[in-house]
Amino acid sequence: MSSKERRKLIEEFLIKRGAPQKGQDLAKELGVTRQVIVKDIAILRAEGINIIATPEGYMIPKDEKHKIKRVIAVCHNPDEIEDELTCIVKFGGTIENVIIEHPLYGEMRGMLMIKTLYDVQNFMEKCKKYKAEPLSALTRGVHIHTIEADDKETMERIIKELKNKKYIISD
Repeated sequence: MSSKERRKLIEEFLIKRGAPQKGQDLAKELGVTRQVIVKDIAILRAEGINIIATPEGYMIPKDEKHKIKRVIAVCHNPDEIEDELTCIVKFGGTIENVIIEHPLYGEMRGMLMIKTLYDVQNFMEKCKKYKAEPLSALTRGVHIHTIEADDKETMERIIKELKNKKYIISD
């Protein structure tokens, strides 16, 4: 199989399967190394394919033209992370990422793609397992999320809940 054919298969797998695919699993399935997959993903991205890397693996987001996206600035204590994420997903939102503005490194971003309560639990378990500090620990709790919802009403409910909890940074 040529590298071009392999990249076409990778793209098809990511589109058809919907769920994130680990590079190691794709490598095994295609009979190549993980490094080959990483290179193929980079080439596909350079060709304009919207592939994102999440902690769960690579994925191509479904057509999201009808979705509503909003970037929000929030601040809270580390022990409120689970509550903040739950506020968003319980109303049908997706937390795409977390972004901080670091004084030395500039913008730092982590892809999250948290869509369900299960995803929230999984994220929290990984935080504990790896004893990982959230990015917001570098900015005293201040961070930004890109959130997505199916419609304006859903987004309004999410924002209202976050404001009620005093997570959103007011103007």
